[in-house]
Amino acid sequence: MKANDMRGGNGVKIDGKLYIVVKTEHTKPGKGPAYIQAKLKDAITGANIERRFGSAEDVEEVTFDRREMEYLYSDPSGATFMDTEDYDQKIIPADVLGDALLYLVPNTTAHVVCYEENPIIIELPASVEVTVSDTAPGIKGATATNQLKEATCDTGLKTRVPPFIANGEKIRVSTADGSYLSRA
Repeated sequence: MKANDMRGGNGVKIDGKLYIVVKTEHTKPGKGPAYIQAKLKDAITGANIERRFGSAEDVEEVTFDRREMEYLYSDPSGATFMDTEDYDQKIIPADVLGDALLYLVPNTTAHVVCYEENPIIIELPASVEVTVSDTAPGIKGATATNQLKEATCDTGLKTRVPPFIANGEKIRVSTADGSYLSRA
């Protein structure tokens, strides 16, 4: 594939490493040839890099298999996911999961990206619902708008919530940075 044809979500192989294209930008400077500035995410380590390609440069395209899977449970060997189409169960090791388990409650679905039948990354939804398991009690009459308190959720996620949130409440958090969004 030509560098001009790269789009967000494509898989590419550069210098023997797998990358997922996050964003591309076509630039035509006043002097010199046009080029493609691409932001790439390493499919194995999750590290982000930026790389510049000539417009007509060839890039090796890789086809990833995205499967919708349901998170069942985790144990010391990893997390068990079930494919929602053929009900096949697969254990995904902890190094592939990263922080994904902090956002997954049993029986929730996520997209698992596989390459040659091996899972390489978990794609989470933009926000998830979790239950607050431990937080300090709210102070009656505290109405400051930017006042936040620490909270621990049932998945182990630690976040900051407004003072009116109590233990046992369901909240919606962003999977990008773990921040509180709203009550569920």
